[in-house]
Amino acid sequence: MTDSAARVGIVMGSDSDWPVMRAAGEILDEFGVAWEADVVSAHRMPEEMIAWGKDAAGRGIKVIVAGAGGAAHLPGMLASVTPLPVIGVPVPLKYLDGMDSLLSIVQMPGGIPVAAVAIGNAKNAGILAARILATADDDLQHKLVAYQESLSEMARAKGKVVRDAQKPRKTGF
Repeated sequence: MTDSAARVGIVMGSDSDWPVMRAAGEILDEFGVAWEADVVSAHRMPEEMIAWGKDAAGRGIKVIVAGAGGAAHLPGMLASVTPLPVIGVPVPLKYLDGMDSLLSIVQMPGGIPVAAVAIGNAKNAGILAARILATADDDLQHKLVAYQESLSEMARAKGKVVRDAQKPRKTGF
């Protein structure tokens, strides 16, 4: 649901991060939350990245979801130039399986907070962004409650499958 009225900005350091990061946009679409996505590399285009972060609130962005692999500076650098909440998504790379990214994202200095989700879990970043927005949006809050209820129903169905698989067995001697 990308458009000019985006409330969530999804950014990443490279288009190679998009296969992971698109999940944030997909779940935001399910909740009807407008978003935009772009590449704003902290290392390859630092001036554009800083301008994007400084201008985000003025464009109507309320939450930033920033994916980063390797050194993973993007979420923290954006958090240092914006008053908006930033959610970091550690993107797993060929080496170290994203642990390096996770540690870079969560080890922010005092005063520059960045929320973090599990390695590769942009879907949870999208849900967290929606929850942040829902603090001031009752309709979105109701959608999130319905989503949580659907998760409960799925879990109950899985429990039924397990319980049904335990049919009484004859124990004969």
